Amino acid sequence: MVFQLTDEIAFPDPRYGESDGLLAVGGDLSIDRLILAYSNGIFPWYAFKEGTIQWWCPMKRFVIFPEEVHISHSMRTLINKGEYDLSVNQAFHDVIRTCGELRMDMEGAWLGKEMTEAYTRMHEQKFAASVEVWKEERLVGGLYGVTLGRCFFGESMFSLVPSASKLALIYLAQIFHETGGILIDCQFETPHLKSMGGRYISYEEYMDYLRKD
Repeated sequence: MVFQLTDEIAFPDPRYGESDGLLAVGGDLSIDRLILAYSNGIFPWYAFKEGTIQWWCPMKRFVIFPEEVHISHSMRTLINKGEYDLSVNQAFHDVIRTCGELRMDMEGAWLGKEMTEAYTRMHEQKFAASVEVWKEERLVGGLYGVTLGRCFFGESMFSLVPSASKLALIYLAQIFHETGGILIDCQFETPHLKSMGGRYISYEEYMDYLRKD
């Protein structure tokens, strides 16, 4: 079943959503609603040109545990060369803007003005973060996502040079693990993420991690 949201900041039980994970439509992208959504494993994902906000919550969750991130031999070689610098929260606006621009002409593009502004507000309130990859002073890759408690909810990533987004994810996993992070939510499986250690867990197990202090 797909639910119609109202102005009330509330969501239905995700277990009653569609089998593909679509749970609800409507509502808004306010900080309060987004925090409630992510706290329950729900995230907005929709083609912005269609205009209607869709909320998703798959019952099988594709995640990476920071300590399990896979670093291939080729990635270790690239890291050891030291050609790139990495940072956290040094260029959030540039990262989210680039993620959106690179997908703007794709069918189903979702990172339009409304979503960009929503996550920028989340970042300003310290509920969203970015990782940047630099070649000298040029931003060549990165990712951003939502941070709640000890979990990171990945939203989008980009590479302007080969493997830059992989570098960003490895750096995120290492830094996150060192600071007590326990889970990186990848939302959907991709070959890229699976090769780096992504795997499925149940929604119930996923929620157990979200509730950890």
